[in-house]
Amino acid sequence: MPTYLDTIIDAHRTLAAADGRSVDEAVSRAEECDPPRPFVDSLEVAAARRGVAVISEIKRRSPSKGDLDLSLDPAEVAAAYEAGGAACLSVLTDAEFFGARPDDLATARGACSLPVLRKDFTVSALDVCDARLMGADAVLLIVAALADDELASFLELADHLDLSALVEVHDEVELKRALAAGAGLVGVNQRDLRTFEVDPHRAIALAELMPAGVVAVAESGIRTPDDVSTLAAAGYQAVLVGETLVRSDDRGAAVAGLLGTAP
Repeated sequence: MPTYLDTIIDAHRTLAAADGRSVDEAVSRAEECDPPRPFVDSLEVAAARRGVAVISEIKRRSPSKGDLDLSLDPAEVAAAYEAGGAACLSVLTDAEFFGARPDDLATARGACSLPVLRKDFTVSALDVCDARLMGADAVLLIVAALADDELASFLELADHLDLSALVEVHDEVELKRALAAGAGLVGVNQRDLRTFEVDPHRAIALAELMPAGVVAVAESGIRTPDDVSTLAAAGYQAVLVGETLVRSDDRGAAVAGLLGTAP
């Protein structure tokens, strides 16, 4: 039986295979975009000031949880997250599995001053270019979805386009692959993208394997200020939080609460 990740990646690779655009032309267009906002710097500054940075996510649904908020306004959510103290945004751009709309990322970015990660399943050089062309400041590279040569190539292209690259891992083997490819921003996803189950101990187990100089981000299953403080104490400079914030009645206050700054 195919896993969640297999199904999603197969769909994206099918789309990529049918994309007849010239990579060279896409790179040239991406090179002409306005300078990106400093994604990694924003995380480091926020972590130095508050002990940890929050990357707040905008998504309408997920394969594991179903509909979260199909009517959300990305501009409204982005402004609330910024007011609550988020350091960066993560915006889902996958339509089939996560319910994204074509202009979600641009709308969210236009409503705030925060750097924005394009959260999607990158499988081609055109995907990297598209992240830059749609206004993203960072692109997601999932190690489990990529061969080593793809990972290295996409990291090199992202760097060429001044995009930050959040390289996502799930275990020690994937972490070693990410580091060997030159990743400097590494996310540990506690959700197994094959089963979509969350292992709350995954990030802690990998924290001590992170070398100095790597900016480490914990992802998924983060719901409370205690979760955040535990991960910060383990060495994570940032946490990426989606479902908990999207489901909140007051999203700005929810971000502040995770940071321990709510009134």
